[in-house]
Amino acid sequence: MAKPVVILSTSGPEQSEEIAGDLLEKRLCACVNIVPVRSRYHWKGELCRDEEHLLIIKTTDERSDAVIRRIAEIHSYELPEVMVLPVVAGYEPYLQWVTEETAP
Repeated sequence: MAKPVVILSTSGPEQSEEIAGDLLEKRLCACVNIVPVRSRYHWKGELCRDEEHLLIIKTTDERSDAVIRRIAEIHSYELPEVMVLPVVAGYEPYLQWVTEETAP
């Protein structure tokens, strides 16, 4: 049985709605929260500071590989952040909804 997971990804503010909409239209996820964040990081020897959007993507372990692939295909970044986090507990009706919404 599929288990819910959370996938974190960042994008430029101009692309966050596109990524979220694409994943939802393809039923690869049940929900995406988009949160403005300030990111600081090292990239190609430079210290960078950017305004980004954090995408908090709710899906299942069975769909996570497809989400990762799709983000990599459409993302404008050379190296997009995509990390899958396990959900160890939660409100069972909500977790069931995530599973139902992402069923192939």
